[in-house]
Amino acid sequence: MINKREILIIPLIIIIIAFSVNLSLSNLDWWDAIPSTLLAVAIVILVNVFIKKLIAYRLDSEIEMKIWEIGKFGYLKDKHAKKPFPIGAFFPLISKIILFPLKSFVWMASLVFDIKPRIYRGAKRFGLYTFSEVTEYHLGLIAASGIMVNLIMAVVGYFLGFPLFARLNVYYAFFNMLPFSELDGNKIFFGNRILWAFLASLVLIGMLFAIFIV
Repeated sequence: MINKREILIIPLIIIIIAFSVNLSLSNLDWWDAIPSTLLAVAIVILVNVFIKKLIAYRLDSEIEMKIWEIGKFGYLKDKHAKKPFPIGAFFPLISKIILFPLKSFVWMASLVFDIKPRIYRGAKRFGLYTFSEVTEYHLGLIAASGIMVNLIMAVVGYFLGFPLFARLNVYYAFFNMLPFSELDGNKIFFGNRILWAFLASLVLIGMLFAIFIV
């Protein structure tokens, strides 16, 4: 389910986000906090990736995770960079510098996904040429599954007594729900606006708990 490129990209993003989160943790010695923070971030991201790949498989498709990149700048159609900039690898550190006083609050929407249909498998189930495209609705379902599983894990982490893990799940869902560029929120918004509104409401409630209670 995970290809060679993802094996390099996903751990890199986990390390970058964990390092960024760890910059503002003052309740423990910095070095002592690294393993627990790294484990928490890894679980948050890996479970999100796993459920997306599982739902994509059930929809006769497959997804590939990649670093969020920006290739266009400005409002003119011809304003494109020669090479896309991997902004997802830099935003966690940049956000931590800007939002340093806010404990463990860093940009976490660093991974996005590309999708392609599994034509041969779909043809067996639905007939030849009947499932050769992936609709925006399917994209929205796949992206929404990742948001839902992070919200569920946030609740589990809170009741099990792991506040940092709970907060990280909420933050991951919050940043990924933003409806722009290639982020999950954009895929959900154009796939099903009602679903986006429902999930956005849950995420905002989760953010209130993460900031004021957890």
